[in-house]
Amino acid sequence: MRDIGLSWSEKYRPSRLGEVIGQQAIIEKLKAFVLAKNFPSMIFAGPAGVGKTTSALAMARELYGEKMNEALLELNASDSRGIDVVRGRVKEFARTLPLSGDLIKIIFLDEADALTPEAQHALRRTMEKYSSTTRFILSANYSNKLIEPIQSRCIVLRFKHLNEEEMGLYVKKIADSEGLKLDSKALEALIYVSEGDLRMLTNVLQSAAVSSDTISERDIYDIAARARPKEISAMLRYALSGDFEKANNELNALLLSYGMSGEDVLVQCYREAMNLSVDEALKLRLISEIGEYNFRIVEGANERIQLEAMIAKLALLKR
Repeated sequence: MRDIGLSWSEKYRPSRLGEVIGQQAIIEKLKAFVLAKNFPSMIFAGPAGVGKTTSALAMARELYGEKMNEALLELNASDSRGIDVVRGRVKEFARTLPLSGDLIKIIFLDEADALTPEAQHALRRTMEKYSSTTRFILSANYSNKLIEPIQSRCIVLRFKHLNEEEMGLYVKKIADSEGLKLDSKALEALIYVSEGDLRMLTNVLQSAAVSSDTISERDIYDIAARARPKEISAMLRYALSGDFEKANNELNALLLSYGMSGEDVLVQCYREAMNLSVDEALKLRLISEIGEYNFRIVEGANERIQLEAMIAKLALLKR
């Protein structure tokens, strides 16, 4: 049995900007900043697992080399989201003189959108006061949660989900290094369950590799607790054809076999709804119903009752 050991997300994290997967337009801008040895404060906005933190650390490593730890302060704002962290560690680091010559220091705040409004206003003032010696890189899944004064002091670089080709190249790199065997179906499953999140892809792949060097499609879906697309599609087709009993049997199989939550089932239903070969008006109604029942579950309604109510509603559409 393979020992998990070091997280592969860390083991295969690029150390230089040229090694970062995807985001080429952004990487070219960061390379230009490194070459000029000067850059503005920045907001890295985008979904999880697409290279925001990696890009910031790779940029700092190229700028400072072995002195990186002296010139970079990395904090996760979701751990310390109050005003004290800004008035304490952030302000103290910003006010000290850089130890690495005349290079500008970097304060990297990961998940900066988790900061409270009070902390963000204190951060705005710190950014303004120490702009001559310190630059800020704020990583955020939702840049609109940052206050306008902070957004106006930064340039916003928007990271996108990685495409299938980029993720496939990354999987091949790991598979070659670790001696793993994946067939095309397993690779498709890995890309499907990760939804463009490279960190999730790496963690699922590492978990699947613990028991065997040969990884199958089934291994991926079991580890990720996701259903195969064809199983979700089958449930929806039965429901839309008016066959509630068969649709409910498929739902029971999904909940029992994969241990999926109600919200997970609805998210996959939404993804597969777009691929169904049904009338356009019916597809629009289906998407509308998925949104309605997702809202009910998020608000606290019983998951099982709502999922069965949804497929019953879809079956009634046929009748």
